[in-house]
Amino acid sequence: MADDTKLKIVVFGAFGAGKTTMIQTLDPGSKHIEANCAGGTTTVALDFGRIQNNGCNIHIYGTPGQERFEFAREIIARGMDGAVLLVDVTAPPDEFTSHLSDSLHAAQVPFVVFLNRCDGTGADPDAFVGRFGASETWSVSAKDRKQCMDAFLKFAGTLSPRPCGHTSP
Repeated sequence: MADDTKLKIVVFGAFGAGKTTMIQTLDPGSKHIEANCAGGTTTVALDFGRIQNNGCNIHIYGTPGQERFEFAREIIARGMDGAVLLVDVTAPPDEFTSHLSDSLHAAQVPFVVFLNRCDGTGADPDAFVGRFGASETWSVSAKDRKQCMDAFLKFAGTLSPRPCGHTSP
């Protein structure tokens, strides 16, 4: 990747899938907007982190995981070069995650599926095999920096970066 290039990668997933954790793992200085909810906190606007790799500035945006924030996901997704669909495999497959996958396919954006919490109690990664069309599916722990970074950069390497001065609609 050439100097002064950038990628915008957006992370989608259901409530509690681990989006904020993954972005904080990738960029410990990341920022997020959260609110208190039953059981802790939740992202209500977005997460934002950035990393550099081989002269490319990779901007990482995390979306809220509740259905009511569809409008925010649409705004955040504008101009994305690629997406990660993060799935918590300790929970059964759900309609919302299928909706996110269908939306990414419809947008014709390159995306990869990261299966999170594969070592968790009740984890069933096999339940998600074949659920996301032709998209690659990788097991990744959102808390493991090396594993997360390796998978994220491998995916980013498949995307075409833009010159830093370029803006997308």
